Amino acid sequence: MATATATRPAPKKGRTPRGRAPKRSLRPRTLVITACAWLLAAVFLAPYLEMIVTALRPKEELRDRTYLPQNLEWANFIDVWKESELGQNLQVTLLVAGGATLLVLLVSLPAAYYTARMRYRGRKLFLLLVLVTQMFQPTALLVGLYREFHQLDMLNSVWTLILTNAAFNLAFAVWILTAYISSIPPELEEAAMVDGTSRFGAMIKVTLPLALPGVVTAVIFTFITSWNEFVMGLTLTTEPDKQPLTVGISNFIGNYTVQWNYLFAASVVAIVPVIVLFAFIERHVVSGLTAGSVK
Repeated sequence: MATATATRPAPKKGRTPRGRAPKRSLRPRTLVITACAWLLAAVFLAPYLEMIVTALRPKEELRDRTYLPQNLEWANFIDVWKESELGQNLQVTLLVAGGATLLVLLVSLPAAYYTARMRYRGRKLFLLLVLVTQMFQPTALLVGLYREFHQLDMLNSVWTLILTNAAFNLAFAVWILTAYISSIPPELEEAAMVDGTSRFGAMIKVTLPLALPGVVTAVIFTFITSWNEFVMGLTLTTEPDKQPLTVGISNFIGNYTVQWNYLFAASVVAIVPVIVLFAFIERHVVSGLTAGSVK
């Protein structure tokens, strides 16, 4: 009695056996793009590397031509913290950046929600004025702001820096939040209000969680801009312990000498908090910046 044996069909050409991942060969175009990306990243990272190396360089080796120091002087960070007002400057900057960010959110969220949901007369004009105010440079209003705060006896005050930083970042926050809230279907709020929720409750419980990427974008933009602000802090503050961190760092640049190791050590202290903050919420920032582009 003949028995039939089943033969396995030979695998077709161009296919790999099951269980093996196909090998992808990198195209020349991909290799070129990858190499250019790494080169561009190296160009942007080079100043930060130079800053860290100089911050750890002993004073005796500042004029040496060798790139890497022979000894790492970690005491530079301790000395710059003790011998200057850097700790107080850091506290002022935290208060200014945090206060300006909170004030911007308290004002921009209601304004953006009302603009996105209500169709009132002058809505387009309001958005145009918001965009126009973003075009003004703070330096153009520097003299007027100084005279105003001088007459109000508000120089060398943290509140003065909070108000000025919030004012110059408010327009961007209103614009980005209006675009993001407009991309959220209003039917979600209507369904919540049918169930008995007020409009304010619907905004807090429904719209605000969905608009979180846009809110995070406004927060990180306002915080970083306020953290890096220099001109207003230099003009509106004269006492060393009332100055922000950016102005405190510039004090290491004298008329005839520059303390390079202390200058870069203070710069490292200044950029670490911003890098840590951005690393945690970078994903929300990207999604928030693309808000409203696809509906």
